[in-house]
Amino acid sequence: MTRSASLKAFAKLNLGLRILAKRADGYHELRTVFQTISLADSLGVSYMAARKTEIVVDGTPHIPDNLVERAARILLDHLKLTAKVHFTLKKVIPTGAGLGGGSTDAAAVLLSLPVLAGKRVPLEVLLKLAAQLGSDIPYFLHGGTTLGLGRGEELYPLPEVKASKVLLIAPAVHSSTAEAYRDLSAQLTSESLQPKLSNFQQQVWLGDTAKPANDFESVIFTRHPELARIRQRLVKLGAGYAAMTGSGSAIFGVFNSSEALLQARKALSREKVFAVSYLSRARYQSSWLRSLQPHVKGAEWPPVSLYAR
Repeated sequence: MTRSASLKAFAKLNLGLRILAKRADGYHELRTVFQTISLADSLGVSYMAARKTEIVVDGTPHIPDNLVERAARILLDHLKLTAKVHFTLKKVIPTGAGLGGGSTDAAAVLLSLPVLAGKRVPLEVLLKLAAQLGSDIPYFLHGGTTLGLGRGEELYPLPEVKASKVLLIAPAVHSSTAEAYRDLSAQLTSESLQPKLSNFQQQVWLGDTAKPANDFESVIFTRHPELARIRQRLVKLGAGYAAMTGSGSAIFGVFNSSEALLQARKALSREKVFAVSYLSRARYQSSWLRSLQPHVKGAEWPPVSLYAR
């Protein structure tokens, strides 16, 4: 029997991103607030038990070493299952933009395949599998407004941010995360650590009224000054604040009114522009439960397969 589902894999913003010292394991210690947004890839998945595992990803565009295939394989190996799994991936989230497009697709696989396979995988196990694939993939197993520590995989729920009038600009600039960390590492000093932590703590306490800072802007804007100009233009067009997400290159602006956002969207029509809204954790998870009907039972999280014994 083949079981299928049509899914939405939602993007994220970083509402502030502070990079601290480089750790002994080679990663950087960071502080961030993750926020789910309504922009989403579409992922169709079909599952059928088989004697030999075969994973096919049909995508637009084709992405080498796709995280979708890697996530499916790591999950099937964990469950000791062999199956034919077919994915149809329609990319809407721009790649190389700091929006978590590949990571959310991988998380979609981890959430959906156990349901279709009739297996129950505890959240703590899914989180461990996700962390093996990428630092921000565990976040997409939660959604909503979430504090990220460590490499971004240490997660704590925060009160939901209510802002919903957000304009997202995704220029045709691919920002390399590895290069961004390399350039920023040269600027990190012990003297800069405490002010960053104090600033971030204040941001978390202020919640909706905060104007977050992103440490990557200092190096990315030097490499790509056009991104700085987009951020400045968003502010001039009425955004309460504007910032880069992740290591770039996407820039977002938060507006107080729909009218101001529409005017800004028209003014920036030559760019790739998306009007998006924030998704609360409850909306994010309920969207998943709806997408996986009729294969789930109840409203538990992560989704519980109707076929699980």
